[in-house]
Amino acid sequence: MEIKNVVQGSDEWLALRSNHPTASEASAMMGASKNVSRSELLRMKATGSEKEYSDWVLKNLFEKGHEIEAMARPFAEKIIGEDLYPATAIDDEGYLLSSYDGLTMMESVCWECKSWNEQKAAAVRDGSIPDEDYWQVIQQLSVGADKCLYMVTDGTEEKTVYVWKELTGDDYKSLMAGWAQFADDLANYTPVDVEPEVVGKTPETLPALHIELSGMVKASNLIEFKSTAMSVIDAVNTELQTDLDFATAEKAVKWCKDVETRLVAAKDHALGQTASIDELFRTLDEIKEEARTKRLELERLVKARKQSIRDEILMGAKQALSDHIATINAGLGGKIQMPVIQADFAGAMKGKKTVTSLHDAVDTELARVKIESNQLADKIRINLESLRADAVGYESLFADAQQLVTKDNDDLKNLIAARIAEHKAEEEKRLDSERERIRKEEVEKLKIENKVNPSTEVEHEKAQEEPVNKNTDAGKISPTQSVRLFTVSAYTEVKDAEIMKVIGDALLIIGVRARVFVERDKAA
Repeated sequence: MEIKNVVQGSDEWLALRSNHPTASEASAMMGASKNVSRSELLRMKATGSEKEYSDWVLKNLFEKGHEIEAMARPFAEKIIGEDLYPATAIDDEGYLLSSYDGLTMMESVCWECKSWNEQKAAAVRDGSIPDEDYWQVIQQLSVGADKCLYMVTDGTEEKTVYVWKELTGDDYKSLMAGWAQFADDLANYTPVDVEPEVVGKTPETLPALHIELSGMVKASNLIEFKSTAMSVIDAVNTELQTDLDFATAEKAVKWCKDVETRLVAAKDHALGQTASIDELFRTLDEIKEEARTKRLELERLVKARKQSIRDEILMGAKQALSDHIATINAGLGGKIQMPVIQADFAGAMKGKKTVTSLHDAVDTELARVKIESNQLADKIRINLESLRADAVGYESLFADAQQLVTKDNDDLKNLIAARIAEHKAEEEKRLDSERERIRKEEVEKLKIENKVNPSTEVEHEKAQEEPVNKNTDAGKISPTQSVRLFTVSAYTEVKDAEIMKVIGDALLIIGVRARVFVERDKAA
């Protein structure tokens, strides 16, 4: 790592952070932070408003925890056995940046201190780092430290728990794949208006309904009340698109319910003053029914439109993932395809009430599966190259390449070597068997011919005892018999396996042609 001579919290430090992916942003980038969502971090990076995040970092990571760090540092130094120094460093590629609460002089051990939190402490007691801090620690290790002491404390020894963490290859690959996907999303980011917290609008307040009865209606503003109520009810928006629309609709539902309740109360009050006044009651019932109808309509619309929007977001995410996989498959050459990548978009949407939170949850899950698919695609490409290089000439042995390309590369290389070796052994065995069969056939045929022409047996014995002489009088035996004698002699005399294979392959061809000559001799 390269240690940077900057004071944490200074303007120089903030400027350095703005030019590198930082460890404190890693959890948000991976969608694991409880304080900043991945979508929010994308927006701040894309719009150049990182200062918002930097201010949050200063407030939460420095002002809040500085005193606790000072109190807990001696505990950490005692556990590690070395002094610790705050430091800011960049990895040897000049890409990742990390600010350490403490780093040993040899830069081999780092310390990450978090203020006491019972949930975090419970995770540490179970031997793990809380999800919201996990990727921060992974980036600290990726920058250069060999291991990290992760501590949760309130500054006292009684409330101090810790766990050790070392970097694994998979963690590093996942972190780098995450930053690569984040960079891609940042390059293609489309600004979205950030709306304030949605508060619905209650429909216009109706005038107090006043009715006095004494055998007949003595006084009433019912006509004015009806006119106002009907106009307000008719003005309620039923075209639901935004979070504001939904919040307003939900307010209107409550308002309509309140109107119904008030009208029933007014009717009951009137009944207490007189037995029956038909026009009054019919009017009250009419207004109440209008309010009830509008309430039920809005309830159905809110439910249906919310489900419709959830479906649109879900299908959009599925299509985006499908397009991403299709792009990867196009680069794999066509024969090999990506396996199915499982994405839990529905699970990510569970419990989310607003359109904004639904989009954020689904976008984070989409980024996660894109990262996973990119990592798998890299593994497949490496394995395909191994198959092309190591299995050349033996492609037929790897018809199951689709399943093999997802293996670890070392395992695949071993499997390729084993299959080829096994195939060669089986092929050698087959050729040996074939050569032995031919040899036996030729010996049997020689025996049969020896019975007809005894001189052949003499020549055979000579062929076994003496090297073949090119100047030998070939007239003593037929060409076909010469080939057979040579075949038997070759199998008898040659001991070297490689030479035997070459001779055997040649004799397979010669044997076939010799049989043709034999048949011609017989026919003649």
